[in-house]
Amino acid sequence: MANQPVLPTLDNLKSSFTPDVNVQAVAGQWFLAFTEAMQSKSITAVINLLVDDVFWRDMLALTWDFHTFQSTPSVKKFLADQLPLFTLSAFKLREDLVELQRPYPDIAWIQAFFDFETTVGIASGVFRLVPLADGSWKAHTVFTNLENLKGFPEQNGPRRDHQPNHGKWAAKRAREIECVDEEPSVVVIGGGQSGLDVAARLKMLGMKTLVVEKNERIGDNWRKRYAALCLHDPVWFDHMPYIPFPTSWPVYTPALKLADWLESYAHSMELDVWTSATVVSVIPGTKGKKWTVTVQRADGKERIFEVNHVVFALGGGMGQIPDIPGQDDFKGQILHSSKHKLATDHAGKKVVVVGACTSAHDICADYVENGIDVTMVQRSPIYVMSTKEGMPRFMAIFWEGGPPTDVADRANASYPNLLLKLMHQRVTKDIAEADRELLDGLRKRGFKTTLGDDDSGFLFTALNRGGGYYLDVGASQMIIDGKIKLKSDGPISRFTQTGLLFEDGSTLDADVVVFATGYADARHSYRALLPESLRDKLYPIWGLDKEGELNSVWREVGGRSKDAELNGIWCMMGDLALCRFHSKHVALQIKSYEEGIFGTRYQ
Repeated sequence: MANQPVLPTLDNLKSSFTPDVNVQAVAGQWFLAFTEAMQSKSITAVINLLVDDVFWRDMLALTWDFHTFQSTPSVKKFLADQLPLFTLSAFKLREDLVELQRPYPDIAWIQAFFDFETTVGIASGVFRLVPLADGSWKAHTVFTNLENLKGFPEQNGPRRDHQPNHGKWAAKRAREIECVDEEPSVVVIGGGQSGLDVAARLKMLGMKTLVVEKNERIGDNWRKRYAALCLHDPVWFDHMPYIPFPTSWPVYTPALKLADWLESYAHSMELDVWTSATVVSVIPGTKGKKWTVTVQRADGKERIFEVNHVVFALGGGMGQIPDIPGQDDFKGQILHSSKHKLATDHAGKKVVVVGACTSAHDICADYVENGIDVTMVQRSPIYVMSTKEGMPRFMAIFWEGGPPTDVADRANASYPNLLLKLMHQRVTKDIAEADRELLDGLRKRGFKTTLGDDDSGFLFTALNRGGGYYLDVGASQMIIDGKIKLKSDGPISRFTQTGLLFEDGSTLDADVVVFATGYADARHSYRALLPESLRDKLYPIWGLDKEGELNSVWREVGGRSKDAELNGIWCMMGDLALCRFHSKHVALQIKSYEEGIFGTRYQ
């Protein structure tokens, strides 16, 4: 049984240290012992290098899965089970990436990156050493991550195409896109950032991949959403694989600008994409492949592909409208935020927006800026932080002057989520103090706020629920100033002919009711395409498991068994940063299956 995790503060460690510690010497000495222990498969020797409440997070390198092991008994079992299965070699400390870090005055650790190889893979790692009372340093976190497969390097850099192409490129691309000469090995359903990222990764591994996008153009999944939509993550967090945003790119990307970027990305990466195309069904294959995928084009013609791998890259599911009685009685318009386009569509009307998270705030602010009467109906408390105060604190490594993206990605992933939660409790408190005036103003207007799950801010609300927060870029002040009206004093009872009736007897007139109430279970999209006999085989998608890892994301959706009936059905979803990093993991898993080198998922 894992210990209850705590931060490795100097008090908890009963330790102290001198700031002039020779970090290279400490890291080097520890890493030498770690290397010898891992290569000799001496589990006792490895455990002696770790603190009792250590975290070890592995992404595919040693488990062919995503796992976090917490405390030495858990790590000891994992090592005993897995080390005999691998030949480990080529351990190398990245001396340029060794540093002493002081996230808070009472926390000190030496963070270091390293490389190593497994039987079939090239891997990386990160460790953090903390000082102990006896003057020694031991690892509080270890992260191991599969980077590449031996013998199957990405086809870029020195391995790019060196042959000149005189006037044949356009015709060649047309044939590739139509899959004239080669059938795809992988079908990706959805051409948003998640689908394009994984298609680009697979292409670099030499795998023919077809992206099927229902919209007329790549980027329409952003282009056709509400006009006021803008990313609330900073540009350094949002780069895509292989082609980063230009250095002139704005910090917060407008949705229309991102839509055009996605379209240009697909073209520049030469991804094979069918737009105005719909996957009709995904059923078990009958011709030597796992899956038969039927795709319908805009002209109604169908084409059938036999593949071993289908990647669902469809985001968080369909828009969800609560089942509130009386909807048929209402004389006005009801729509979900995913169907909302322009505030000016409702000029001169009285609008009610049900919901209080990001989309609700963006839409309400757009109505206000277009002179339209709007009231936000808040049903439950949410977490609010300003991007001004919050983003530089939460995303310090994804900010101007931060480390290269590949380094930041690995440093970020090296924090197990359950440990990150403890860190975020402190950061959330700091942000709330900096945002005190804003939060006090909201509460005075009756807006209900929370500090997130266990006071850990927005990250764990997002990881567990996919929502429940607003990263303020101006709408909060509109609520404080009364420009966005607010009703937060009770649940909705039913619709009336002219608006909404609440359980306390109060009413709210409306011509338009917009539900910014999130999205349905992500499994809905899978169930719509899979045969009925397989629909109950889907495991939960999103939300954290007991180890603090996301359920089913970036792997197969039917569980960890080699004989699972949904093997070859993959989930690719997340924000731009998660998709950038984990698209590589999905591609490596698929490639290793196709090359016959995939191991067994550790259970």
